[in-house]
Amino acid sequence: MGDSSAITYDHDLDVLIVGAGFSGIYQLHKYRLLHLRTKIFEAGSDLGGVWFWHNFPGARVDIPVPMYEFSSEDLWKDWYWTERYPSQEELRSYFEHVEMKLDVKKDVCFDTRVASARFDICEDRWIVMAENGVTARTRFLCLCLGFGSKPYIPDLPNLFSFRGSGGVIHSARWPREGANIRGKRVGVIGTGASGVQIIQTLASLTQGEGPKQLSVFQRTPNLAIPMRQEKLDRESQEKAKALYPTLFRRRRQTAVGVSFDRYPKNFFDASPEERFLLLENLWQTGGFSFLFANFNDILANRAANEEVYAFWRRKVRERLKNPDLHEVLAPTVPPHALGAKRSSLEQCYYEVYNQDHVELVDIMTYPIVEITPKGVKTADGREHELDTLILATGYDSVTGGITQIDIRGVDGISIKEKWQDGVYTYLGLTSSGFPNLFFVYGPQGPTAVCSGPTCAETEGDWIISCIKTMLDNDVTRIEATHEAEVAWRQQVMDEASARLISTARSWYVGANVKNKKVEILMYTGGAAKYTQICQEVADRGYEGFMMTSKKSRTK
Repeated sequence: MGDSSAITYDHDLDVLIVGAGFSGIYQLHKYRLLHLRTKIFEAGSDLGGVWFWHNFPGARVDIPVPMYEFSSEDLWKDWYWTERYPSQEELRSYFEHVEMKLDVKKDVCFDTRVASARFDICEDRWIVMAENGVTARTRFLCLCLGFGSKPYIPDLPNLFSFRGSGGVIHSARWPREGANIRGKRVGVIGTGASGVQIIQTLASLTQGEGPKQLSVFQRTPNLAIPMRQEKLDRESQEKAKALYPTLFRRRRQTAVGVSFDRYPKNFFDASPEERFLLLENLWQTGGFSFLFANFNDILANRAANEEVYAFWRRKVRERLKNPDLHEVLAPTVPPHALGAKRSSLEQCYYEVYNQDHVELVDIMTYPIVEITPKGVKTADGREHELDTLILATGYDSVTGGITQIDIRGVDGISIKEKWQDGVYTYLGLTSSGFPNLFFVYGPQGPTAVCSGPTCAETEGDWIISCIKTMLDNDVTRIEATHEAEVAWRQQVMDEASARLISTARSWYVGANVKNKKVEILMYTGGAAKYTQICQEVADRGYEGFMMTSKKSRTK
């Protein structure tokens, strides 16, 4: 391979982090405390990760604060939110606050999208190249890419033949200068999280400010849950901060990394009155408590899940004025188990369809045949004429952000090639054949079924502790064994097979991307259990890893 140490690189580092969202910033701060030479390569032009890119109308987080922020008192003691579920704009302000406190940006290379990384087996170093030509040589490579960093553009026939004045816009790459939809005929393909937020926001604009016509192309109804947004004031937050240390400790102890946890009883073990009152209370509370503070077995027991779905269906149908929409938006037979696909949080989503200028196009019944210069043609022969076409089609989630980088390990095989027929990781943090490479919020971790900041800190702490242990013991290289990742993959599959999440075709299993292998992409046994497993591996001397010093190799 040659002596890479003789080559001059832009950055010679102990740790290179890719991504400047919650995970990347957290790790940078911790490595600085260890006096390690650390930089972040960030594809965007500012801090925030997904919250830099998510600037579409209505973009906001679906985890309530203070669960969706860093746990450090230095960061929360003088920060105050204005809403329970902050908007993208407020989250951008939060990251500026973090910058003011931690001086993050001095160690971030912005507009630097990583193109490739190869492991030099002679030097035990990663050689990293960015698309803009910036290079780095680093001992450790930490990918903090989030689960949604590669937008997915569906294979729609003649997509780029569209000639509407507003063009085609993907929700994940919304123009930074905004999009002019005033008085336009707007079509939205997709009703996932971004679709719901865009649709309800555009439809709620006052007459003359919003679109003249809004056409929503829906394949599968979103089993959306009320957000119950609230305004927050400084005084109430000041009083609540006495509990913050306890809340932040508690979020590491729960299944989804927030302060609440599952109701400690199965659905059919409760009386009808207990069931009804709990469901009503969770519905009025709003947010994901309806799924994750509900009866203990509703995400595993089909009969219990269908009872909760029937409650959901009744609540939604009460909000729809047109009975013809009942079966399309809240069908009698559930399209999938509630919670098996990611439900979105909504504020006025179902009321949108009571408006005369909003049309719901059921593309499950009449699929899209092609995109034409004028709009969208469906199988019933209709051509829906549009000025602007919005693709709210999400991401090549969980794995796509990693596999879009040409990462090559000890055998020269890329990680994309390795995962082509199935993902293999150990603990959802590493992969055999790729020494000194770590990833957070990635495949086979509790990703997307755990609050992002919680994962950023718990998984980040494990990686940071591992690297510190290596440095303290003069270990130059760590690599998961193939046997360990095979066993972990089986554990991930076993956990999922015990739950209804494995029964739906969703991005949780990669089913939204053409030709992607369908398999569960996350550890579903709960964030607290996952954290305990990882800690036990470390306590047993990093069981399942090969660790190499300059003079010897030990297992």
